[in-house]
Amino acid sequence: MVLEDIINPVKAERQPAELLLVGAIYCCVALLLGWWVFREFGSALSMITVFLTVMACIPLIHNTIKVEEEKDLVAAGERSLLKEHGRAISAFLFLFLGIMVVFALAYLLLPESATNTLFSEQSKTITRINGRVTAETAQNFNFFIKILLNNFNVMWFCLLFSFLYGAGAIFILTWNASVIGAAIGNFIRSHVSNTASYFYMAPLGVLRYMVHGIPEIVAYLVAGLAGGIISVAIINHDFRSSKFDKVVLDAISLFLVAVALVFIAAAIEVYITPLLF
Repeated sequence: MVLEDIINPVKAERQPAELLLVGAIYCCVALLLGWWVFREFGSALSMITVFLTVMACIPLIHNTIKVEEEKDLVAAGERSLLKEHGRAISAFLFLFLGIMVVFALAYLLLPESATNTLFSEQSKTITRINGRVTAETAQNFNFFIKILLNNFNVMWFCLLFSFLYGAGAIFILTWNASVIGAAIGNFIRSHVSNTASYFYMAPLGVLRYMVHGIPEIVAYLVAGLAGGIISVAIINHDFRSSKFDKVVLDAISLFLVAVALVFIAAAIEVYITPLLF
């Protein structure tokens, strides 16, 4: 009851930047509890901390989705509706960034023995990803298709998890936040030679993953919101009602926005990020 009452959906949408701190608090508590209670579980601890973070986020995400579904029934037009949903997307994005920042700081500042346990699964994922994007592959259209299909798969999972579980997409997003945070921390740690170099490598590490990461994560958030809205609508409305039709049309609009963002993110990741970093 303590964590879930830190902020309510209305305040979250009015002051989305506060979700940066909220996400950081959720993640800090998850890391501390995970290490204190479950560290004997070894590599499983890396997933336990993700689940603990997700548990703290679920009430806020679920209640916000309910508010967004209600907006579908009173909005005057699609443009104003997308504008209203933009506030929720902004709030979710700040929540994601707060979680990601804490994971990055934990990877960067904790002893290597601790990070090997806390980020064991994330490190395996990073190992599979690192080195795939080079100046040569950046010109390979097949590689672009591979990245695009991978991003589409994640987007579909966000849509499906939200449809089935309401706030289910938060698990995928929190997992991605932990992987990106670990990747940023690893990049900074491996390129720092002295204290002064932190001031250069820290922002560089963030930019390396966020240039394409922001539109990619927003796409997942939009898809998750679309799935969640339909999920709530199925519970609240008759399938043949005009209200349900309106909600479905809005969800389709959100999904198309997500598709466009996935294309943009994949293009940036394959053709721009390798040239910059």
